[in-house]
Amino acid sequence: MNLGDLEAAVAQKAAITKKQASAAIRAALDSIMEAVADGEKVTIVGFGSFEARDRQAREGRNPKTGETMDIPATVVPAFSAGKQFKDAVAKNPSAKAA
Repeated sequence: MNLGDLEAAVAQKAAITKKQASAAIRAALDSIMEAVADGEKVTIVGFGSFEARDRQAREGRNPKTGETMDIPATVVPAFSAGKQFKDAVAKNPSAKAA
């Protein structure tokens, strides 16, 4: 499912136009990104949590040359699925890992 498919599904379930669904989805995603970028944790009960996590500096290898290099510390976005989401996926036999 891509963004267009999601917009169509939301429009149908909420009995709104696809344009309204698109605006709502984009507003929600923008709000989540802004909050996480500001260091806040966004929790949607049953669905999951979005947060920023620190990734420590580490040593890596250049895959072309095999040469070691330093990878600097950074902050990355992270998502943790909620119990209801995990249970829904586990109960669905057609859900496959990619």
